[in-house]
Amino acid sequence: MNRRRFLQVSGAAGAGLIVTLQTGLPAFGADAKAPAELGPFIQIGTDGIVTLWVTKSDMGQDVRTSLPMILAEELDADFAQVRIRQAHFDRKFGRQGTGGSGSIRTMWTPLRQAGATARAKLVAAAAAKWGVDPSAVTVANGVVRANGEKAKFEATFGELAAAAAKIEIAADKVALKDPKDFSLIGKPRKRLDTADIATGKAQYGIDVVVPGMLYASVLRSPVFGGKVASVDDTKAKAVAGVKHVVKVDAIGTDLPWNGVAVVATSTYAAMKGRDALVVTWDEGAHAGESTESLRKQLAESIGKAEAKESRGDAPAAIASAAKTIEAEYELPFLAHAAMEPLSATARVDKDGAELWLATQFPDWAAGTVAKLLGLTPEQIKVNVTMLGGGFGRRANPDFALEAVQIAKAAGAPVKVQWTREDDMQHDYYRPATLHRITAAVDDAKKVTAWHHRIAAPSIDSYFEPEAKEPWRSETGGIEDLPYDVPNFRLDVAVARSGVPRGWWRSVEYSINGFVLNAFLDELAHATGRDPIELQLSLIPKGHVQKFEDEKHPARQWPFKSDRLRAVIELVRDKSGWGKPVANGRALGFAAQSSFLSYAAQVAEVSMDGDVPRVHRVVCAIDCGTAVNPDGIRAQIEGGIVYGLAAALGQKITIENGRVQQSNFHDFPLLTIDRMPVVEVHIVPSGEPPTGTGEPGLPPIAPAVVNAMFKLTGKRVHTLPIT
Repeated sequence: MNRRRFLQVSGAAGAGLIVTLQTGLPAFGADAKAPAELGPFIQIGTDGIVTLWVTKSDMGQDVRTSLPMILAEELDADFAQVRIRQAHFDRKFGRQGTGGSGSIRTMWTPLRQAGATARAKLVAAAAAKWGVDPSAVTVANGVVRANGEKAKFEATFGELAAAAAKIEIAADKVALKDPKDFSLIGKPRKRLDTADIATGKAQYGIDVVVPGMLYASVLRSPVFGGKVASVDDTKAKAVAGVKHVVKVDAIGTDLPWNGVAVVATSTYAAMKGRDALVVTWDEGAHAGESTESLRKQLAESIGKAEAKESRGDAPAAIASAAKTIEAEYELPFLAHAAMEPLSATARVDKDGAELWLATQFPDWAAGTVAKLLGLTPEQIKVNVTMLGGGFGRRANPDFALEAVQIAKAAGAPVKVQWTREDDMQHDYYRPATLHRITAAVDDAKKVTAWHHRIAAPSIDSYFEPEAKEPWRSETGGIEDLPYDVPNFRLDVAVARSGVPRGWWRSVEYSINGFVLNAFLDELAHATGRDPIELQLSLIPKGHVQKFEDEKHPARQWPFKSDRLRAVIELVRDKSGWGKPVANGRALGFAAQSSFLSYAAQVAEVSMDGDVPRVHRVVCAIDCGTAVNPDGIRAQIEGGIVYGLAAALGQKITIENGRVQQSNFHDFPLLTIDRMPVVEVHIVPSGEPPTGTGEPGLPPIAPAVVNAMFKLTGKRVHTLPIT
């Protein structure tokens, strides 16, 4: 490693032992064949403090605790001496994106190797200092010890750090711990940064203040793709504190909207100035779009959907079947509705730009900003703050691009603060979609054919209009259907829409998990079978299916049918499935593999008039090695809350090209009196860790509607439940 380059990157001069992690993932937009020069790194100071520069963003998923746990485990460090620092954007760190429930999965091996390498260097330094064989040296809780011929030796990490830094040991030459020897991994651990969050020391994007900063509020086109035809800013400039009025231009950027920004000495003045603007909009090509026009388009196109995956001959098997079952499901656009509205702070000068962002992808933000300014990504510094919720929304760089345009025009650092209404009405929404499924069963009640049709606007085609396979972000869980059905066909129709689409927590599995499990329950009822027994009969034992899809990492891991079967069997046992429940209540079941993990849920539901009340949710999760069980349970609980809120009342509707919802009064959160008791059962596993931020969400909605059918005899085919 080039130490001079390290000091330039980190600013951590002085520093004892430094070890880098090679993740093999280059920064967004970099040459995929060119590995990161350095990668993320750890530092052991001469004071014994172990610092990990965390290259993943924390939006509540606990990476600032779980990642240091992995490092400390292999290092045998005193966890009380471990510190975390958020890495700013630098291409030398490699991939810094946070999404797809991949933080622990992608950092598991590099962090273990880095910890083991640092430990080996400390051992070698101690052995040389004391004149003993390295095999006689032990490490525990941040202390290195050895028994020599004449004396016992002991030293702290800090005392050995400088000497260890001079020793060369390749990461691939060190042995990793046997999991049976883990002392930190698998043990519940409270968050390292809880105190900072609770006392207000943790910095979120909305907290940022820099010297000389001005504040901006943007009036954006109410119609996606609309432009400013004319603006009268006379009254806006008359508001006390207003300094500038700046047009925000989407041309040449990734922005899906144009607007007018008011820059002032306070957020209040900026927002008052924005309210005083008089803007005439050229509403563009999408002004006529509505929820109804899209629904009509989906209904017309689904019958013309083209085959994308097929085995056997599903249409022929259905045509000759003894019995067929058909159902249609419709799901709406959804906003991310993170609790912290978007904000971005930017400073631009002739040498580059600096940003302060609550972002999931600092490398994407830096790359697009560099393109806008005609600079290189190395000239863009992105300081990553905590995120008050992300769910996929903070992956996009639009809020950074706005801030840079405004700061450049204002000639000063500018913080752009979004309102809740801005956030709700200018999102990248989960696509609205229509599914139609026809299945065939034989006289023995065996499912012999499955014909699945999807019509939806595509996420991939929104970002890449010429995408060769634009449907790929809508078909996960269906194109790789895990059920043993001899005749299967998937048809997809990509709809046209001007509404921006993006990744919403669990992406297509939030839709497809609902559709698959709701339909399986219908199949079970139609064939007189228990829903859990039916699913188990469709999942072959001992089956391993491998997928190779570089664009969609969630499909790069072997699917193991026995792991899915195991969570179904566990949730069946833990929930009391098949046993009597309280009067007026029923149990509903669903299971879904997503993001390399396997989850099954049983929901205990009653009806409060026409509205379901969920009393209890029992979840079983197999996410491989459980690094921090407390963090896993929190993520599953959060996924259930998020998915249940969407199922019970959330939707985004469009009229005249405009989003009709604006705040939590018409896009309601789950209230505390509606929160069920949640039990999370983690399957013990020696497999590498996989995702937990998203897999808890897909089963909840179908589990609820399947229980509702038992209570009402009516099927729910449209979300939200009404």
